[in-house]
Amino acid sequence: MSGRKSRNKGQRREREFAKLIEGRRIPLSGAQEGFENDVEGLGIRWEVKARKNGFQTLYKWLEDEREKPDALALKADRKDWLVVMKLEKLMELMGLNEK
Repeated sequence: MSGRKSRNKGQRREREFAKLIEGRRIPLSGAQEGFENDVEGLGIRWEVKARKNGFQTLYKWLEDEREKPDALALKADRKDWLVVMKLEKLMELMGLNEK
């Protein structure tokens, strides 16, 4: 994907996510000092990443029919813990109803 198409795709995903959480997209995110992160909402600063097939394993783990997890806890050696969950679950935990 060319640079312009990739940038446009990223911006579309940022706008889509900001709307879902009733947040706001940060203009010039990552392009200029003082405009860090992509979206602000739910009291959290977010980086939004979109890949055609880049997160297949994460989706597979979350959609496991046998285990049915609410979230994933991930840790690489010498790195901080990460948590991955579906947006609807996060909003449920925060006491918000997804629209």
